[in-house]
Amino acid sequence: MYSDELLAVAKRIFWFGTPEEALEFPKRFLTYAMTYASGEHIEILWEYFSDDDFRATLDDPAPGIFDRSSWAKWNERYNRTPVPPLPRRKIPGVDPAAIPDFFPPKY
Repeated sequence: MYSDELLAVAKRIFWFGTPEEALEFPKRFLTYAMTYASGEHIEILWEYFSDDDFRATLDDPAPGIFDRSSWAKWNERYNRTPVPPLPRRKIPGVDPAAIPDFFPPKY
């Protein structure tokens, strides 16, 4: 179903599960890829995923995966400036504004 090349990249990026598990949820997989993949891996992924797939990942990323620098890099690549705030996990019954930012950006 998947090429050996894509499975090899998935295995490298999604080290804590199988490549097939990684690719079962493309948006989650691309969120990990956009955070942890090397430039070489991204070049391979562009053969299998479109810019629209990457943009869709930015529109609704899997929560808690992006770091600040990756989030900024990918938003800037797709001309999303100013860069929106880093996505935050949603906890039912908890106001997100009440959760302190323990890792504020360094300027």
